[in-house]
Amino acid sequence: MFVFPVTLTHFTNARCMLSRSLSFFKLLHPDNYTMERRTNENESKNPKKCGARCLGPITFHQRAVGDKIQLSQGCHHAMRSCATFKEGLVFSNRPVRCQERIRLRVVNDNIKWHGALRVGFTNVDPDSRSLPLPKLAIPDLTDIDGHWAAPISEKLCQAGTELEFWMSSRGSLYISNQSGQNYRLISKQINITKPLWAMFDVYGQTGSIHLLGSEMRAGLFTRKSCSIIPPALAADSSSYDELSCLDLPATTDGGEETNCLACVDHKVGVALPCGHRCLCNKCAFKIYCLNGTCPLCRRSMGVPSVTWVTAPDKQEDPEKQARKRE
Repeated sequence: MFVFPVTLTHFTNARCMLSRSLSFFKLLHPDNYTMERRTNENESKNPKKCGARCLGPITFHQRAVGDKIQLSQGCHHAMRSCATFKEGLVFSNRPVRCQERIRLRVVNDNIKWHGALRVGFTNVDPDSRSLPLPKLAIPDLTDIDGHWAAPISEKLCQAGTELEFWMSSRGSLYISNQSGQNYRLISKQINITKPLWAMFDVYGQTGSIHLLGSEMRAGLFTRKSCSIIPPALAADSSSYDELSCLDLPATTDGGEETNCLACVDHKVGVALPCGHRCLCNKCAFKIYCLNGTCPLCRRSMGVPSVTWVTAPDKQEDPEKQARKRE
């Protein structure tokens, strides 16, 4: 068998070809190359930014909620009125993936009612739902195509209990408790060929739930969702408890600028089509590539601006820039 000899010349030629290809790419897409290079340089300096293993932020959908539901804590906390046992529907703000485990905590319960939390998935986008929502997930929604839900035992929904539920690649619904016991609630019925949103019904004894996030386990690695709430807000428990989705920091009408919601380091510099100013130029491009929606209201970010990818590494305050000009 003939073996083609590999010499130092071949390695040199291959290196030259690679260098030319990279130079050609920089000529075609200089902004993208600059953005990627700066992102890699600052990755170690700012550990708060999303990486390849990030699933994106997940919260409750702020508009598609039951009549008796009150959202707080950045749309992570859903509380139903204690005067009724129904009208407690909520949905996830984005589609979820197969094997993505939705994690939640039962905050409080009310033993005067029967039954408890119901969970499931739906192919219907929450943005397309008309209000008011149906009063019950079962049977009001499950009788309609594209909705799957199952009740959880009252024993698993006591106050302080943490649960996680997910759909398998075969369309089954599973739930797991803190002890690691898995329960199959629905067997091979969920249509996974279309986008699926998580569905929650804060029903019966379950008075309120807190969405902890989500994660996907694949071998030795685990992908997790990230949080869009700045650490400064989370540290202030007095204001955080009463925080609603629209109370997250943004530029006020008076012109006062705050920090970017994503990196918490740079000043906001992007006005999104929805009117919110909550991201710096660099993070706006990352969020656009991640899910393309505003972190506050989940509306489309529209067409990306060239300033999103050509933003400088360091953004100075307007006062400092004015002093330099003087």
